[in-house]
Amino acid sequence: MTSSSVIAIHSRDNPFVKDLRRLAQDTTAYRKQGRVWLEGDHLCRAALARGLRAAVAVFSESFWPLAPAQYAQDATKIVVLADALFADISGLESPAHMGFILDLPAPAALRPDAATVVLDRVQDAGNVGSILRSASAFGFRQVVAIKGSAALWSPKVLRAGMGAHFALDLIEGVGLADIQALEVPLLVTSSHAGDFLHRAALPWPCAWVMGHEGQGVSPALEDRAALRIRIAQPGGEESLNVAAAAAICLHASGAGH
Repeated sequence: MTSSSVIAIHSRDNPFVKDLRRLAQDTTAYRKQGRVWLEGDHLCRAALARGLRAAVAVFSESFWPLAPAQYAQDATKIVVLADALFADISGLESPAHMGFILDLPAPAALRPDAATVVLDRVQDAGNVGSILRSASAFGFRQVVAIKGSAALWSPKVLRAGMGAHFALDLIEGVGLADIQALEVPLLVTSSHAGDFLHRAALPWPCAWVMGHEGQGVSPALEDRAALRIRIAQPGGEESLNVAAAAAICLHASGAGH
């Protein structure tokens, strides 16, 4: 990569900086720009490992001379920001000094027969990212987010997903009617009714529905469910965090297949 391919920016008012700040700090800016911001070494390496290429690689001025060569080689364009500018844009308490801007992947078409996780208005970004990690780990390739769920490609969900996004087919903004296209059995979680997970005969493939943190799964989806599942809690807690419940359920049904 020659020095002529590197653009240095020191002004807060630069249009690229303004767009990057929105990508880094605005939950849904990726939908308007058609691009996503990956901050930090781990996310960038995860993207490269899946064969993705950065539209723009962004480095802080102090880190740029130390940056691994593969980051520069795999990027279409390189931007070097003044350290204070990078820190101002960063969504992290300790800025990571580098990141990639990727073109937003084209929306996947819903596959009716795929092992699926349905997010029914799960709103916390950390929960959503954690569920994506569990889905990827336990063989659920497709994740479908119903309107009202956290934006799947937002910076916080990307950080919590730790690279799982790049192994999944993600479909967001769907309505309850769209879920009817799924041909696999629908399994819903419940804190008080249904079969205990450790005793249930779980179908495969299937679609697990993980519900809103406070309200749980919507009645419309509960009515469609082939199975209602609850997790035994001998310690006596009223309910589990949705991300913890998802990890337990997805492991139980996916790990053996």
